[in-house]
Amino acid sequence: MRTERAPDALRAVEIIPRFTKAPAGSALIRCGGTTVLCTVSAVEGVPRFREGRGGWLTAEYAMAPGSTPSRSARESSTGKVKGRTHEIQRLVGRSLRAAIDLERLGEWTLHVDCEVLEADAGTRTASITGGFVALALAVDHLMDRGALASNPLRAAVAGVSCGIVRGQALLDLDYGEDVQATVDANFVRATPGGWIEVQATGEDGAYTRTELDALLDLAERGIDNLHAAQRAALGAAAERVWPKEIADG
Repeated sequence: MRTERAPDALRAVEIIPRFTKAPAGSALIRCGGTTVLCTVSAVEGVPRFREGRGGWLTAEYAMAPGSTPSRSARESSTGKVKGRTHEIQRLVGRSLRAAIDLERLGEWTLHVDCEVLEADAGTRTASITGGFVALALAVDHLMDRGALASNPLRAAVAGVSCGIVRGQALLDLDYGEDVQATVDANFVRATPGGWIEVQATGEDGAYTRTELDALLDLAERGIDNLHAAQRAALGAAAERVWPKEIADG
């Protein structure tokens, strides 16, 4: 059972903005033993299906070969992208699209790339949380150079994992807890707006409504704290791009 932190406590969170200089926005996020580099590249033009309808945002996700104790080959080198990778890429993409008004983005495509450097559970939710910071910095960059007339961000987005381990609801599982969890869950929320993803799986049978409610309560508190970390990482840029509805709240 967890002893080093309370059941409703996040792992130590560190977000380093502008970790790399080449892309429009970037952030390195560390959540306990999980480390993800998130970058956002801005490209003029949009896919054909978005022509005349505003901008677009798409995401890619990858595990670095040395991110786990047993090296795994890059999926690009094998020519096969795993189903898990497709699932996470779609999750990251739709989560971050909920943060932005694509019509106000104009004819720009934002490519979000999440590279897991160290994996100790919660890689998909860390990618979303760090990805939002990189996205906000990319938007700030485009506004600064005059490519955007106004801030298209309409919500802050973050994600966190939860689970039930030995009968207790826990926030932000590490790998040791994740492998023991009888219920494994991932939550993503847009603030304002509400839940984007509520993904809870019974690993050892069914779970109850009471247990699900307990996990939702943990996730809500955790995401509030992650928003605070996101805003702190943005620094002065938060005054320009942090969604006004939250700032005024």
